[in-house]
Order: sequence, then structure tokens, then C-alpha cells
Amino acid sequence: MVIRLSEQWPEVSSDRLLSECVPPPRFSDVRFATYRPDPDEPSQAEALAALTDRAAKLSLPRQTPSVWARLRRKAAVPGKQGIYLDGGFGVGKTHLLASLWHESAGPKMYCTFVELTNLVGALGLRTAVDKLSSYRLICIDEFELDDPGDTMLISRLIGQLVEAGVEFAATSNTLPDKLGEGRFQAVDFLREIQALAAHFDVRRIDGPDYRHRGLPVAPDPWPDEKVEQEAGDRPNASCDHFVDLHRHLAELHPSKYGALLDGIETVAITDLRPLTDENVALRLVVLADRMYDRDLPLLAGGVPLDQLFSPEMLKGGYRKKYLRALSRLIALARAA
Repeated sequence: MVIRLSEQWPEVSSDRLLSECVPPPRFSDVRFATYRPDPDEPSQAEALAALTDRAAKLSLPRQTPSVWARLRRKAAVPGKQGIYLDGGFGVGKTHLLASLWHESAGPKMYCTFVELTNLVGALGLRTAVDKLSSYRLICIDEFELDDPGDTMLISRLIGQLVEAGVEFAATSNTLPDKLGEGRFQAVDFLREIQALAAHFDVRRIDGPDYRHRGLPVAPDPWPDEKVEQEAGDRPNASCDHFVDLHRHLAELHPSKYGALLDGIETVAITDLRPLTDENVALRLVVLADRMYDRDLPLLAGGVPLDQLFSPEMLKGGYRKKYLRALSRLIALARAA
């Protein structure tokens, strides 16, 4: 029987949010040894070496600092307690980040930026700091600042956790001192953004998107009837009309989008339409990320995937989000 995502109402506890802060299934087996740097892009090998070195240090037994050492660290000038991988889509940033997590000693945490803000929202800042201060490493994939609230929240969180000795690693498509540009009046929050940037050693990774090397931009969409038939023939497949799905997403907190896909092995969507509403588009981005995390093939009808986001959206402040979503959706459609 075909499952309708638009009819599911998952509930997610804060304990589940915390317990799921590990690399997604797609990256459960990656290691530094399985990363293949492009020989034409030396920055990839340089980033690999930097993270391998950091993992070696983080694999050693954790030393409990003396009271005097903690006081000296608190009084010291803040250093680079994090590493920040900046680069385009499909250059292997997430592969490297997940490899760092796998090869470092715990306690440790891995999450996307959206998952982190959802977690802190569920726990409250004080409880989040209390729970996460014992962690040795926190890896944050897809670091991004979408609004002033996120900027203030994450700036305070990371600042307090750095004081507690937690190390960070992050990936993003935007340099840390440029976060928020084009999305809100970032100049009004320059102090917070600069404070965040000061914690990270930035490593740029260059190269083309490996998912699109020598491949067409997007596969041809299937007729809706074929999408529905194929979904019916596959085990644990969902199938939803695009309008029903995006309306349902509007009624769910994004922290529940992962749970919405529990038990799903294939996602089918009929009558995909060009988007003009930014809110609808951003919700689809989050769903695309959760689908990609779970490596769920996508059966798609309607317009081609590369026509989902309007030309205006692909020129705006969320351009990089939309391009990442397209990259991932197209990869999942090819897998189907």
C-alpha cells in the first residue's frame, strides 16, 4: 500500500533529536581513506590532511584540565577551536566532516545547522549548553544564518561551548564572515557574526560538483500515472501530490521532517510545479536534505527538477540553499 506523507503526523521528543545527532546513513561508512581528492584541485588534499591531523589529536584520551588550566584558558585570548570547510556543492565537504566524526573519540555530536537550531529550540539554550558542554567534538554540516534569531542563538551557544573546551568542525557554502548576507540585515549583527568567525580556522575546498561531472542537468520527469504506478510496485514507497505535500509541510515543524520519512524507502511526488513562494521553497529544501541523508530515491512527475526554483530565487539571498537542494534532488532522481 502506498503511504501518503501528507497524512502522517510524527511526534519527535528532544531525547530523540539528541540521540539522532550522528552522521546520516549515506555517510555512515565514509572515512578519510575513502575520500578521493581531485588531483586538479590541491585544496581538497590540503583539507584532507588538515582534518586527518585534527582527528589524530581528537582520538587521544581526553585530559581533564586542572582548575588552574581552566582559569588560564578562560582568561586567554580566544583561539581557533574549530575548523570550517568552505566550498561549493559536491566537493566532499560532508564526506570529510563525517570522517572526522567517525575517527574522533567521544563524546561527540554530528548534526546539520538546522538540526542544531531545532535542538536548542527544543531544549532551551541553558539546558543545551549544560548537555553539550561535556562533548569533545561537535560537527555542524551546512552552517548558515537565515535570520537574526539564529545568529544570536548560535553565537551565544558556540561561545559558551568553546569556553567549556568543546571543539567544532563545520561545513558551509559561505565564508563565516559573510554569513547572513542577502538574507537579513547582517550588518546589524556584525559583532555576533565576527565572533563566530573568530572561532574557526577556515579551509577552502574547490572543485566541480562530483554528482554532475559529465551528467545532464536533470533527468526527464515521468508522467504522473507512471510515478503512481511505480510507487505502488515498490515496497514502503510514499506518493503525494506536490500541493498536498507542501501544504502538509507548512503544518509541521522542520525538526519533524526526518521522522516523517521513517520507514520510507522511496519518495514519489506527482505534479511538481515551479515555486514562487519562498516559504514553500525553504521547506522543500529541508525535506530534500532529510531525503538525501537517508538516500531515498525520488520518483518525480511534473516539471523537470531544475525548473522548481524560479530564476528570481536562484539569484536571491537563498541561492546557495536552492542550488544545494537541486543538486541533491537530481542525484536522488537519478538513483530512482
